[in-house]
Amino acid sequence: MKAFIIHRYGKKEQLHLHEIAEPVVKENDVLIQVYSASVNLLDSKIKNGEFKLILPYKMPLVSGHDVAGVIIKTGAKVSRFKVGDEVYARPADHHIGTFAELIAINEADVALKPQKLTWEEAASIPLVALTAWQALVEKANLKKGQKVFIQAGSGGVGTIAIQLAKYIGATVATTTSTANVAWVKALGADVVIDYKTEDFETILRDYDVVLNSQDTQTLEKSLRILKPGGKLISISGPPDPAFAKEFRLGWPLKIVMGLLSFGVRRKAKRRHIGYSFLFMRAEGSQLSKITALIDAGFINPVVDKIFPFEKTNEALTYVESGRAKGKVVIKVI
Repeated sequence: MKAFIIHRYGKKEQLHLHEIAEPVVKENDVLIQVYSASVNLLDSKIKNGEFKLILPYKMPLVSGHDVAGVIIKTGAKVSRFKVGDEVYARPADHHIGTFAELIAINEADVALKPQKLTWEEAASIPLVALTAWQALVEKANLKKGQKVFIQAGSGGVGTIAIQLAKYIGATVATTTSTANVAWVKALGADVVIDYKTEDFETILRDYDVVLNSQDTQTLEKSLRILKPGGKLISISGPPDPAFAKEFRLGWPLKIVMGLLSFGVRRKAKRRHIGYSFLFMRAEGSQLSKITALIDAGFINPVVDKIFPFEKTNEALTYVESGRAKGKVVIKVI
């Protein structure tokens, strides 16, 4: 099969298209013929080596974290799916590789594709929707009537998180650039702050939850808009000791994680705010719940551009530029 390979870590490295052996299908795996895959900033960060201490991948590595396609083979113990099922998934860490014609994924990480979506739309969903779900539903336990600040409302996670929060019944504030203010309001945001001309810290007060995806300065400002008892969930760092424990990292890395997040955790504690770092995980059962919301019309995908498979490097470069509104997708078939 054809696949895009990373040979070594590095910011200047590109993905290389090669013919490689088809994946081995284990007893709990389904083999998926890839119709579409989407590109995430995580793909770039892994290529650059930013996560090599946490996720020490062996090279060469097939990249890619989102897939939509058709099951063409099942392992001996697979019970939830059959050949011919249309599915989508975010494969688990250490089992990624969606920038390819085929991928084998554990059935626990797979869900049936939303019926109303195209292949490209379906591929845009798993990683960002699972991130939004795990941040707002699992960690924040967001409730109807609460106020949530979702940063970067026009980004991949932001576009889905806004829609999920509105489905829950929360009041949503977000940030975006001048050109996207009306567009983000149409997604459902109640308060839209133009980060080029306004400072969210001077506008927002007494929020229950913040979903942080920006830099350290923004993280610290976010603490100041939360009310006592509020929750600050960051998907951009710094990682905390709970994350190190969850990932079963060794004691040297546990110490490092503790030091990296010590400052923000201390400031959060002083303000009686809970801080947690989220590195999303594959979870087919949660993705099935998201499928139901999509088919019911509560969540809609936001796809910016679709690139052909052979232009996967160009798609990755576009994502790295930070200009994408929603998701960037690769069409394999």
